[in-house]
Amino acid sequence: MRLLKVATCSLNQWAMDFDLNLRNIKESITRAKELGATIRVGPELEITGYGCEDHFFEPDTVAHAWECLTELLSGEWTEGILCSIGIPIREGSTLYNCQVFCLNRKILLIRPKMCLAGDGNYREPRWFSAWKHREQLIDFQLPNIVSETTSQKSVPFGYGYLMFSDTMVAAETCEELFTPDAPRIELALNGVEIFVNASGSHHQLRKLNIRMDRIKNATFICGGVYIYSNHKGCDGGRLYFDGCSCVAVNGDIVAQGSQFSLKDVEVLVAQVDLDAVVSYRGAISSLRDQASYKPKVPSVAVHYKLCHTFDFQEFPTLPIDVKYHVPEEEIALGPSCWLWDYLRRSGASGYLLPLSGGADSSSVAAIVGCMCQLVIEAIADGDEQVKADAIRIGKYHNGEVPHNSKEFAKRIFYTVYMGTENSSEATRLRAKAVSDEIGSHHIDMKIDVVISALISLFHTLTGRRPCYEYDCSSADLNPIGSVSKVDLRSFLRWASVNLGFTSLAEVEAAPPTAELEPIRANYSQLDEVDMGMTYEELSLYGRLRKIFRCGPVSMFQNLVHVWHGRLTSSEVAAKVKHFFKYYSMNRHKMTVLTPSYHAESYSPEDNRFDLRQFLYNTRWPYQFHKIDELVQKSEACGIPLVKPSEPTALETSKVHAGGMGVIAANAGNPSTGL
Repeated sequence: MRLLKVATCSLNQWAMDFDLNLRNIKESITRAKELGATIRVGPELEITGYGCEDHFFEPDTVAHAWECLTELLSGEWTEGILCSIGIPIREGSTLYNCQVFCLNRKILLIRPKMCLAGDGNYREPRWFSAWKHREQLIDFQLPNIVSETTSQKSVPFGYGYLMFSDTMVAAETCEELFTPDAPRIELALNGVEIFVNASGSHHQLRKLNIRMDRIKNATFICGGVYIYSNHKGCDGGRLYFDGCSCVAVNGDIVAQGSQFSLKDVEVLVAQVDLDAVVSYRGAISSLRDQASYKPKVPSVAVHYKLCHTFDFQEFPTLPIDVKYHVPEEEIALGPSCWLWDYLRRSGASGYLLPLSGGADSSSVAAIVGCMCQLVIEAIADGDEQVKADAIRIGKYHNGEVPHNSKEFAKRIFYTVYMGTENSSEATRLRAKAVSDEIGSHHIDMKIDVVISALISLFHTLTGRRPCYEYDCSSADLNPIGSVSKVDLRSFLRWASVNLGFTSLAEVEAAPPTAELEPIRANYSQLDEVDMGMTYEELSLYGRLRKIFRCGPVSMFQNLVHVWHGRLTSSEVAAKVKHFFKYYSMNRHKMTVLTPSYHAESYSPEDNRFDLRQFLYNTRWPYQFHKIDELVQKSEACGIPLVKPSEPTALETSKVHAGGMGVIAANAGNPSTGL
């Protein structure tokens, strides 16, 4: 029996903060060694941080990364443990996203990434090139600073694996886990037993199961040990990297780290039996047959043993059930951790939220309240970094330590109800109730004097008075900018029970209104009436526009099928035209969008995710004419209306909600924030 103890880690790195990143890497290696591991895997680009973006163009970034790696190699960090370190490396005139395998103060192999992530939020091809040379390893000339430390002039660079005296190890990097022609297939047929994956995967609602299924399937098909490492936290941008580092063996998860936490360093270990990999593969006849004629992959011989033999005190780690959070928990925990990272790293002393008593601002308040609860829990668990940050931000003195989430919230969270003559007593009371339960420092104020002054000035300059329409505000941060209205209301119901903020149930039950128009008899302003569409319809439009990549014509064609039996084709056409008209009229607002937590794939966020023009012909003459032609054909055919038996899959889709930052929040308006 060949037993091997492996370690993977989730690190809360910060782009371009080399001191912090190096400190976290060192701590993770130290912990891995203390736990008896002989392999340690870190996340993608862990030395620089994943989110450096155009800083990767700067020679300084690459130079500093080499300096940090040199420091790791000059000490005892890599003594007796194989470490995979993520770092950008320039070979010739090309920059590559690399994993560097280090052992006993030497570099064994530099493995450049072969499949880059270039969709959604990812822009890797902007900075890096993919390594295309699979047939051989090249000699890479090390920088002088490294060469003088390791006494190595050059090292192998490229696609290959490490052949130790007792096992074989190879790498995949993040995106390569998801590609159709994954390197691990060829490597497994060449006998590689251990795969390490350095990843930079961000949180998205309901995404974790996809990732975990891929990790399990990676070793289910060909057998083997898969060691997955991921970043955790906000490293300086809109994304929250959600950790969940894990180890899989022959299709089973045997160790799983947390998805959300305030820890800067989390190390996970597992004991694996490599002979179980041999047995698993030997029982698959097709695998044996394909392995017999598969072309050979380049390798590097390493005369060193990683494994130990059978021991009565050492047992292989048994399979476990994967832990998944329900979406409501994800909404609570992901943005809460993201806000904590922003708060402690920005130098700010707290958050301010205009709390209207509506669903959006109350959701943001609940998320900040959840953040405060997580801080107190982390302090109780002995996290000294969280404790130090909380003491500094909350301005505690003379040995005082935060001990209660409401008391902590009172110091760092300010809420303001900014009422006008159009505001109702119901929303004012709801805002006060939410504030009391969370513990924020709450202010109830009237702003009619300010509004009157602005209206008077506007009237003086133009001779006209502004109309009351849907509102739009902005701020510094927005933690719910891409969370659907459907999910947000589910979150309010969940939070009212699980976070202890019972007043949120009343907020969720209230009809959404911006309360901008004067109060009149027999009239109440409702958001859906203002928009001319329901939130369920808006959800459907958003998914078709972004996820299914529909223009006006294809959206009309899809919705004719979705709403067949409920609406005539001309009614569907009117709704599609209404949506695209106002979508194009307001698209420019996305260019000044408050930085928003990325939570869903239908986000309209313009700066990173949903890249489209902001100046449109809002009449869409060609497309709308095509729709009119289709309507005429439909009506000429006399298609009967038959009510479908149940909603389609698209009708269960989600809708955007707005947010927080100086913290502000507005329903269906991603430009608002905290």
